[in-house]
Amino acid sequence: MPVDVIPTPLPDCLDITRAFARSWPVRLGDTDDQDRLRLDAVARYLQDIGFDHLDAVADGDIHQAWIVRRTVIDVYEPIVFGDRVQLRRWADALSNRWCDMRIQLKGERSGHIEAAAFLIHIDPVAGRPARMTDTFMAPMLASTTEHRLRWKAALTELDDPDVETVPFPLRVTDVDRLGHVNNAVYWEALEETLAAHPDTHELPYRAIIEHVGPVMARDKVVLRTSVRPTGLRMQMDVDGSARALASVTALPARAKS
Repeated sequence: MPVDVIPTPLPDCLDITRAFARSWPVRLGDTDDQDRLRLDAVARYLQDIGFDHLDAVADGDIHQAWIVRRTVIDVYEPIVFGDRVQLRRWADALSNRWCDMRIQLKGERSGHIEAAAFLIHIDPVAGRPARMTDTFMAPMLASTTEHRLRWKAALTELDDPDVETVPFPLRVTDVDRLGHVNNAVYWEALEETLAAHPDTHELPYRAIIEHVGPVMARDKVVLRTSVRPTGLRMQMDVDGSARALASVTALPARAKS
């Protein structure tokens, strides 16, 4: 993985007091049998605060269509059931058609997760990247000095000769209003993979999912997994073609703030 694609640690906000903020309780359906907030629940939280953020900014109503190109979730300390999670969201970098949004999640009692999502703004009719309005971009431009964001992949397709292969059947509830499998479902697949390889990750760790192509309703999904000395790799395939790439690797400890 190119070390310069995703910085470690993820960049802090220039002024965290100006970040968009929300909070809500961590409920039973978001957690596992160890009371840990699951990765797929974190992915849903990122979607939820994203739509709340759109409701709070000028021109948010005409910027409702987005594609997630990559999500990074850095887990330093698990957030747990019964706590209340505080989320803060801001633009870390952008161009006029896409942006890298940073999200910080902290439990009121304990727990710390840092996340980043590379989002592409889409014209809902044409289905292709579309320019954001100047009004919409204004607060984003103010939160970062990186105004010429370019896409660069962090992961490559698996080329291991021996990989573990298992089917990942889709459910009706996995599909959103556009007929695509929801972003959080990819993280459910990664949770399944991690449960099958519990010795491959310890705190703190970084999980990444990059989307290569869409997974649609009725697709036959296969998960391909490789355990390496540097961490775990997973690939979601449909008809022998990669649709998503994932990795889980160790992180250095982050200084407490």
